[in-house]
Amino acid sequence: MVTPNPPRPTVLVRMADAGDVHLSWRWTHALAHPGVGLVPEAGVAEALAALDQALPLAGALDRALVAGALARHETELALARRLGQIFLPPVLAAQLARLHAHGVRPHVRVQPAPRLAQLPWELLAPEPDRRLLDIADVSVLAPATIVHAPGRVARTWADTRELPVVGVLDPRVPGFRADSRLGSVLGRLTPDAPLARLVADHARQGRFRPEVSDPLAAFRRTDLDRTWLGAALRAGASRLLYVGHVTAAEPGSGQSEHAQLHLACPADAVGFAPPLRAHRPLSAKDLLLGTHTLTADPRPGAACWPFPSRVALIACESGGDLRFAEALGLATAALHGGAELVTATRWTLPTDLAFHRLAGVDAALRPFQAAVCAIDAAHESDDPVRALCDWQRARLAAWRDRGRIEDSPLLWAAFATISA
Repeated sequence: MVTPNPPRPTVLVRMADAGDVHLSWRWTHALAHPGVGLVPEAGVAEALAALDQALPLAGALDRALVAGALARHETELALARRLGQIFLPPVLAAQLARLHAHGVRPHVRVQPAPRLAQLPWELLAPEPDRRLLDIADVSVLAPATIVHAPGRVARTWADTRELPVVGVLDPRVPGFRADSRLGSVLGRLTPDAPLARLVADHARQGRFRPEVSDPLAAFRRTDLDRTWLGAALRAGASRLLYVGHVTAAEPGSGQSEHAQLHLACPADAVGFAPPLRAHRPLSAKDLLLGTHTLTADPRPGAACWPFPSRVALIACESGGDLRFAEALGLATAALHGGAELVTATRWTLPTDLAFHRLAGVDAALRPFQAAVCAIDAAHESDDPVRALCDWQRARLAAWRDRGRIEDSPLLWAAFATISA
């Protein structure tokens, strides 16, 4: 008789922000023995100021790629050590270290306070030469109010894994040129480009939607609007892979539902977001409410866009809803619509063009496309959190060994998987 492997240890880390940040953690195998910690307001403010200077915020992508703390290994490691000192309680760090010493890699599931939603937990250094990513797999806990929402119907990977992959890849946004702010994120592709090969592989298996005979026909399409997306999802899908533009809502607005996904929707499309030139974005409010108050025969969002088990939203700050006290943005809307997990981003992503033009990376290298391919492969695996963390560990190893900007966590640490 074969004895099944025991489940790996999992710790749930939750934060509450009251100026000082209060942390609590519970191991799922020892719920009766929780831990608590506190980060004084001064430490929080210091950490966030340093992190803001390192990240490509407010359009400062060129500074982040060239002179920010994440642009050089030495300065990035110094930042990671300081963040680890501030945010990793010593007792929890010791518990994780003991498991690592016994060859066990636990799963750390973090529910950040909104003010700390951009903190890359994977990079935190509990010891001078060790990151949290070295000793644990890391993911983000979905808000309980979303997971347990009345009427939510989750779609499981076991039941849907053979269904098609719906790909919305760099759709052409009406009214915006390829070189404008809502223009192409991938640029002109060739048949040997990593993403072209990815589409070709899925298409050969008959699992890619839209159906294409030429992989390049999957990119910069003009027909991938909200109507097409809804029909493709209702026809049945295992995964959604979106690569394009997101406009995140400002945290100060308190309206996370105003986050917008930019498809090929014309301005006369039915939706809550106001038009931009010849285009109406698809907002999180649309995904949540559907056509409520907009049509004579309204349908809820989950009926219009029933999200598949696994969703990748590869766009700048697509996970920005976690920066709100009430997270109702794009990632949580996908979870509410049926997804089990969503991989989204914490901050602005550098594209391949940005790496080439701003950081002088060899034009033959395509780190952004490689990241999309890694996320796609992780979402095909039985354990997508571990698979994505394995890719991030490989990128961390390259960053340590070579210190090249294309290996910087500025790209790969932006991705977080939110799981229900």
